[in-house]
Amino acid sequence: MALTQHLPLPVRDQLGESPLWDAHGQALYWVDTRGRQVHRWRPTGDGPVRSWSTPQDVGSIALAGHDRLLLALSDGFAMLDLSGGGLTALATVQHPRPPMRLNDGRCDREGRFVCGSMVLQRHDPEGSLYRLEHDGRVSTLIDSGIAVANATCFSPDGRTMYFADSLSGVIRAWDYAVDGSLSNARVFADTRPQGSGPDGATVDAEGGLWVALVLAARLACYAPDGRLLRTIDLPVPYPTCPAFGGPSLETLFVTSIRDSGHRLKSDDPAAGALVELRGLGVRGLPETPYKPLS
Repeated sequence: MALTQHLPLPVRDQLGESPLWDAHGQALYWVDTRGRQVHRWRPTGDGPVRSWSTPQDVGSIALAGHDRLLLALSDGFAMLDLSGGGLTALATVQHPRPPMRLNDGRCDREGRFVCGSMVLQRHDPEGSLYRLEHDGRVSTLIDSGIAVANATCFSPDGRTMYFADSLSGVIRAWDYAVDGSLSNARVFADTRPQGSGPDGATVDAEGGLWVALVLAARLACYAPDGRLLRTIDLPVPYPTCPAFGGPSLETLFVTSIRDSGHRLKSDDPAAGALVELRGLGVRGLPETPYKPLS
């Protein structure tokens, strides 16, 4: 099957991010961070995109059981009830100094949500990497040295964590124990030769890591040993994050930017669109939901 790409929806986000596929509901969720919206679209279901408003910028989301999503808001985590639209605060994060917010995140294979922060309007590496535990506590995995947290994802067996500070230009990897402890930090891949630092990322069923190259308008796929396998040019100027979805998890969806509120802005009619890719020859893995104790 030949590779095809198209823009399936008229929606144009200001800052599209954090796509994830709900296999149970056969729906794609993603966010418009600056537009303060969570979107849901069923490609073969109820047609139009449904959206929920958020009280703060929303950096990333996770599935959290029937009709619930976990949200990483500017300064904490909250649970969104999709049926009624209510929002329940779970935990807060104390940033070193403003302006900062939570950004990219994903659940590990045990159902804990790992999420990093980013600084705004400056490049000081004052961000951290956090984990929302099953009991609602927030643990700090990396306490400083991050400017823009991105590319958070896990190997198929859950024993490797990938993570990047986009401004560093490299994706790093750690051994990730069942108890969530990190060890053996190392550089996994340097994306700068491809013309961009790394943005959001996901892992396929074979362990390949797919990362959005936001400044190069393309995707890159890296083998589990860090070798560059392929790059794919995209029809949007600033792609942000990929996610596998569809009934067989063989479709790749990619969010993008129209106006980040900082230096990334485009008048291209495709800017901010959702991209749908088919025919990649690989499939993804089901998203692990956040699993609270109750």
